[in-house]
Amino acid sequence: MSSGKMETRSVLDEIRGLNDRWLFDLGHPFLNRIAESFVKAAGIGAMQAFTREAYTAGVEGAGSHPGFSDIADKNRISGLKGENCKKSLEAMVIAIKLNHSTDRSIVKTTGRESLQWGMAAGVYSGLTYGFREARGTHDWKNSAVAGAIAGAAVALTSDQASRERIVQCAITGAALSTAAKLLAGVL
Repeated sequence: MSSGKMETRSVLDEIRGLNDRWLFDLGHPFLNRIAESFVKAAGIGAMQAFTREAYTAGVEGAGSHPGFSDIADKNRISGLKGENCKKSLEAMVIAIKLNHSTDRSIVKTTGRESLQWGMAAGVYSGLTYGFREARGTHDWKNSAVAGAIAGAAVALTSDQASRERIVQCAITGAALSTAAKLLAGVL
């Protein structure tokens, strides 16, 4: 028998270690960064869209079910609150089942938004990497330009793409990415 020590790592150690390992090996760090950013952000976007759509379907469907007749007040979601988590979940499932038309809507919205999130993250990550390699530094200017381009790309994929919306999303993307870069050293 060997007396080996078992390595223990905390969750924080695992998260920190994600920066050292790539999910993909596409032969170049630039491609790896874009693919990994796309997959991670697309997963987050899918979860966000799904939970938002399920919540909305539950709230809208709750008013039409006889079991939810006590939902007469302004806050319709209060009727979904059961005595415990299991009853709340059951109420949400019943409300979603009542509104069958939302099934396709949830899948469509989840797919579209996960692609948008992934595309924005991939564009931003690829541009910041490219700018860092081209300029030799990673500063707020790289983040601002990459954020503006990623924001414009997201606006172009939306249903309501207009010149004003593209400019607004580009400014928002630049502002958010610049603030994140500047605050990264502070926090």
